[in-house]
Amino acid sequence: MDITIAECFLPHEDHEATLIFYRDVLGFEVRNDVGYGGMHWITVGPPGQPGTSIVLYPPAATPGLTDEERRTISEMMAKGSFAMINLATPDLDGTFEKLQARDVEIVQEPTEQPYGRRDCAVRDPAGNMIRINEVR
Repeated sequence: MDITIAECFLPHEDHEATLIFYRDVLGFEVRNDVGYGGMHWITVGPPGQPGTSIVLYPPAATPGLTDEERRTISEMMAKGSFAMINLATPDLDGTFEKLQARDVEIVQEPTEQPYGRRDCAVRDPAGNMIRINEVR
């Protein structure tokens, strides 16, 4: 089989803060920004990787959810326990310094993990956990 990762989905609730974080802080390209009914779906991705995208979606738009489930998702997002993505960089220390300078919420400074990886962790404005791995 020849399978690639095309898109992954992360929830967001604040259109402007999400754009600033993914476009201005992480440097991702905005590939699509669609609004409907006061909600926004934003597709971003790393420059030079047009086949890989993150779709930032409003969880309130998920069909079939009850109000209680929507509240639970919002609570989990606020705690950073609903969604997660791993990114990678060849310069973890430089990337981490830039994130600190932009007042990004730091969860873990660059650390050698016992499973053989060096990474750090931050949260996006929606509370999504973002781990950034060092490419060696």
